[in-house]
Amino acid sequence: MSRVSEHLNRALHDLMEADPRVHLLGEDVSDPYGGAFKVTRGLSARFGRRVRSTPLSEGAITGVGAGLALAGDRAIVEIMFADFAALAFDQLVNFAAKSTSMYGRPVPIPLVVRCPSGGNRGYGPTHSQSPQKHFIGVPGLSLFEMTPFHDAGELFAEMFAQERPCLFFEDKVLYTRRMYTGGTVDDLFGYEVRDGVARVFVDGVTEPDCVLVAHGGMTHRALEAMRTLLLEDDLACELLIPARLYPLPELAGLERARHVCVVEDGSAGGTWGAEVARVLYPRLWPALRRPIGLVNAADSVIPAAPHLEREVLVQAGDIRNAIVEALS
Repeated sequence: MSRVSEHLNRALHDLMEADPRVHLLGEDVSDPYGGAFKVTRGLSARFGRRVRSTPLSEGAITGVGAGLALAGDRAIVEIMFADFAALAFDQLVNFAAKSTSMYGRPVPIPLVVRCPSGGNRGYGPTHSQSPQKHFIGVPGLSLFEMTPFHDAGELFAEMFAQERPCLFFEDKVLYTRRMYTGGTVDDLFGYEVRDGVARVFVDGVTEPDCVLVAHGGMTHRALEAMRTLLLEDDLACELLIPARLYPLPELAGLERARHVCVVEDGSAGGTWGAEVARVLYPRLWPALRRPIGLVNAADSVIPAAPHLEREVLVQAGDIRNAIVEALS
């Protein structure tokens, strides 16, 4: 059973084998290094000049990738750490995203920018962030995130089919976890993937006490919280994990729950979770018994010391406490 990083690597091999238009660019992505998290291992040995290790300039890498896409090829750009996507903000927002529509006709920009994100690795303030919120709401720009339930090859195909630039977030801890297969998470939970959204559920529970909505990097902390809530608090939860974060896909079944809570690993203020709530409120207003809950990281830089890092980032206990408080 493959880990998420191995699954992504295989998907990239399959994609580049099937489509000679695809180029991959990034810092240290070539062999023998194969990228900081080894997701690009073996690609340069197999596909030669279509895989390029680049100088340390996120703006330049993203600009070249966008230029390749504008010229009719397809480009995958790796930002070594998602924090550094801030250095490519101008190329993403003012060039790539706008180029899809500012020339008086639709222009395809098949560009995927991969961003290893998230903390819990002790990497400190500048290598541990989840910066998704800074790219929400940009016309012409889509956001996706890897999950252990979604097939990476299908996600790459979907992103390129958008014909507009896509940011693809990949949680660094998630790289080490296994992909789920066969519809079973563990002894308590099953799952299904429908219309791009993974749904984790307790068998036989049709009206959950709470539906959690989370991005892919929060999967295992959300599952840990769900297990504790079920076994110790007698509260049954469902978990919805969309692979596409923005624009948000349809999230089914929320009307059945006593409570809806959105969990994310970024700090509060102009967040993905707030965008999810904005989209859901008009639809759920007749059914809601209380406000949609939002669980965020603390308003702080992310420390390198593990015990301090855990206090800043969202942990399973934070999710459990938020649900118990809301339903008490």
